[in-house]
Amino acid sequence: MYGNTSSTNAGADVDPDVPALIALFNSTFKDFNTRLVLGDDEPIYIPAGKETAYHQIVFAHGFFSSALHEIAHWCIAGEKRRLLEDYGYWYCPDGRDATQQADFEKVEIKPQAIEWAFTEAAGRKFQVSTDNLNGAEPDREGFTRNVAAQLESFRAHGFPPRAERFINALSSTFGKSTLSNLPNKITNSRSTEAPKNSASIESGDGIGVDTE
Repeated sequence: MYGNTSSTNAGADVDPDVPALIALFNSTFKDFNTRLVLGDDEPIYIPAGKETAYHQIVFAHGFFSSALHEIAHWCIAGEKRRLLEDYGYWYCPDGRDATQQADFEKVEIKPQAIEWAFTEAAGRKFQVSTDNLNGAEPDREGFTRNVAAQLESFRAHGFPPRAERFINALSSTFGKSTLSNLPNKITNSRSTEAPKNSASIESGDGIGVDTE
């Protein structure tokens, strides 16, 4: 299973900026023994083990936005979580009922707010992901407002340390926004790529913001 994940298995549909993004992440976080990996299927976080000496953030199908989404989850996962596959979450797939969708959105607010900042720093347009095409109709506008409010809170009170580091790294590489000049007004811009198609239910030690 793990042997099929490789940063060299790029296909025809891989975003042309993905190789630079992979190199940027891997060089920025050498001290965390963690690598960004282009996967063939669904995204997953794989901790270091017998088969691989480093942790892997595997993102889906060569999508730039999928990579940013998975990195955002990693940026708020605590030290104990980062020793567990997919941070110890159980994922509820597409087709969620209203209660399950509400749980999904609660868990996704912080990572999607960080993903929004990443996306702007890389000079791209962001769209929230509610990921429930075959289930209860999500309140997309309400979820967007909640994510936007969390983004403003991060701007006012500070991003998690790894997120802040990567925002500045993205800006340096792609020549776009930094923490100091991210726009104050947030717009509901759209993207054709969608991150992980699942909801997260916590188990065990909760996700926390680490200090480096």
